[in-house]
Amino acid sequence: MSNTDNSNPSSLSDVSATPEGPQAKKVPHQMTHHGHTRVDDYYWMRDDNRTDPEVINHLEAENAHTESMLAHTRALQDSLFEELKGRIVKDDSSVPVKDGNFYYSTEVSGDNEYPVYVRADDFAGSNKAVLLDVNQLAAEHDYYNVSDVEVSIDGKLLAYSEDTVSRRMYTIKVKDLDTGKLLVDTLINTSGQIVWQNDNKAFYYIKKDEQTLLEYQVFKHRLGTEQSEDELVYEEKDLTFYTFLDKSKDDSEVYIWHYNTDCKGMSILSADDPNAKPEMFYPREHGLEYQVEKLGQDYFVKTNYKAVNFRLMKTNSADKHNIESWEDVVAPDDNALLEDFELFSNHLVYEQRENGVSTITVRELVTGSEYPLQFDETAFMAHMTGNSEMSASSVRIFYSSLTDPGSHFEYDLASGDKTLLKQKKVLGGFDKQNYQSERVMVTARDGKQVPVSLVYRKSLFKKDGTNPLYQYGYGSYGHTIEPSFSGNWVSLLDRGFVCAIAHIRGSEMLGRPWYEDGKMLNKMNTFNDFIDVTKALVDQKYCADDKVFAVGGSAGGLLMGAVMNLAPNLYTGIASHVPFVDVVTTMLDETIPLTTNEYGEWGNPNEKVYYDYMLSYSPYDNIEAKDYPHVLVTTGLHDSQVQYFEPMKWVAKLRDLKTNDTRLLFKTDMDAGHGGASGRFKSLHDKALEFAFFLDLLENQ
Repeated sequence: MSNTDNSNPSSLSDVSATPEGPQAKKVPHQMTHHGHTRVDDYYWMRDDNRTDPEVINHLEAENAHTESMLAHTRALQDSLFEELKGRIVKDDSSVPVKDGNFYYSTEVSGDNEYPVYVRADDFAGSNKAVLLDVNQLAAEHDYYNVSDVEVSIDGKLLAYSEDTVSRRMYTIKVKDLDTGKLLVDTLINTSGQIVWQNDNKAFYYIKKDEQTLLEYQVFKHRLGTEQSEDELVYEEKDLTFYTFLDKSKDDSEVYIWHYNTDCKGMSILSADDPNAKPEMFYPREHGLEYQVEKLGQDYFVKTNYKAVNFRLMKTNSADKHNIESWEDVVAPDDNALLEDFELFSNHLVYEQRENGVSTITVRELVTGSEYPLQFDETAFMAHMTGNSEMSASSVRIFYSSLTDPGSHFEYDLASGDKTLLKQKKVLGGFDKQNYQSERVMVTARDGKQVPVSLVYRKSLFKKDGTNPLYQYGYGSYGHTIEPSFSGNWVSLLDRGFVCAIAHIRGSEMLGRPWYEDGKMLNKMNTFNDFIDVTKALVDQKYCADDKVFAVGGSAGGLLMGAVMNLAPNLYTGIASHVPFVDVVTTMLDETIPLTTNEYGEWGNPNEKVYYDYMLSYSPYDNIEAKDYPHVLVTTGLHDSQVQYFEPMKWVAKLRDLKTNDTRLLFKTDMDAGHGGASGRFKSLHDKALEFAFFLDLLENQ
């Protein structure tokens, strides 16, 4: 239903593409909470059906304005696109992963946008067979995404989930791998996750609420039956929880994850028993988080029970409800965050992060002897991936740094000997010896030390306060932005930019307390950290004070909106992608997707203390009549995470109130959602647009 009020024709938006941009009409909409009234002049822009002509016309006018204002950069955009694309190996494949009797991988070729899923009898690719060609599936769609691809236990059937709208509402289909034909089974409105039952006759999936997009019902689908006949296995009644599916590494159990910001737990059901019902592994408790993995008759449990940075414990089925009886495997450490673990028949491999640096340790389970894996850089990312077989004699690690393209290594569990399986090739003349990375600590205004990862081209970096800076940040949900290689950044580094990742509070770069100190009623620390990093990099001569460009997306877009209000003069240009900027209004509306799940991250504004605090930083609510930097805003009409109308309203209000003539450009992908355009090359157009926007500003200073 449209929220547009067309009762006053004279107030319709002036959608002509002028240098000032399309001027939006104002329709005052009052909202009163806790005795406080806000007036939102652009509330009318919300149209849940995305069909209102006036809304669509205004978005198209904004697109036309952006196109017009950047028309002189078209050649630069095209050149950048070809440059970015030119670094990508066109014919490439992933590292094969053994799962059961086959080795699975994906392949891309030529100018194809999408992968082809294949399997073979061995690592070398003997008897390779195509399972799914996504290019064929995507041919008739402007947007196409495959979320999950799962082969049945007997290897004869393949279930996959597809989204053709970009709302992350997936349709599951099943393919007979012998005949290549689709079965009659088609399941709609799912989360995309698929877990097979071990009899090959049924699989589990999650259905989404069509309005809120909340994953809340776990169903079992028996092949050959209608979706309406599917058995409801579990329903989540608490709307603050997300629901996910997984399977134990030995394939014996199906896991139902219960996940919110302050409580994480799991229910378990046998994958061998078609009539199995889920049983909670350990009761959910506020503040308690745990995840389990099975090895034989034992369960290994990563948990924050009496451990701020988590610990690894062990129990068995009989004692799982008696948490006091669980035994420590990796004891809690206030200085090291336990991030991940992987079990093998005779070994445990666990990953920790201390002072922002990852360590990976291999332990022999019987003797308890252990050794660390060695990495060359001081700032890097290293994590376990592709370890599907419990009986494997080696562990696979993905490694990357700001100067090292991603590499897949295999470490022998007994000896620690390392084998390089594959390193990502970067074309276009890239040579890592031309670049230098650094890790520096910046003192924030409250005395906390904020890690910053930097990279630059040696021959172009002067450290005299003349280089331009590209500063990226996120700082929410405990998500850590790793100091890993970006082939796209090479285009900036080769033009003299210093690229920086600000590891601000709200991430877990410095452990769980670093996250806790950047959420809820501590959220301002996230924004202050980012600003303090900028000031420090200017003061330390890493960059020029008039050549600072900042970038963030989603919750990072919120970061961009906040720092623009708090310190607009620090930044020459800002790119804010799919930005979460209308914090208070969104968090008060439980009909908007994901709202209730986010209370543990931002707070519930139905409580006055959180309402007042959110109001103090919400980018949309804090726009003032003052000068703002040049801004590029992007979104997708079908975004399910941050609705298109948030950035749309934000841009309209900024354009109305800002007092200088800086550029304010807004582009909406009318076919895409939160992740942007689909395909491995199409998305590069968006990156080329962002880079051209910044480079043009730099050229015309």
